Amino acid sequence: MLLCMRTTVDINDELLCAVKSHAARSRRTLRAVIEQALREFLSDSPRGRAAGPPIPVFRGEGVQPGVDLTDNAALEDLMNAES
Repeated sequence: MLLCMRTTVDINDELLCAVKSHAARSRRTLRAVIEQALREFLSDSPRGRAAGPPIPVFRGEGVQPGVDLTDNAALEDLMNAES
């Protein structure tokens, strides 16, 4: 049996207004929106997490001759020279 508990949480006013507005636009209750957000946050699926941009994958023979991956300044110079 699943129990529901009433609790009090302090939420930033701007965030609460944004969530209330989202709930109204989506025609759902504030409770439903918050519960869904918490479920997604706690889930193991990537949907609940912010996804970053796709990482490009290149095939090849590794680092090109003359490139030192431990030298940030040299890498920046190489990148700027190629553009």
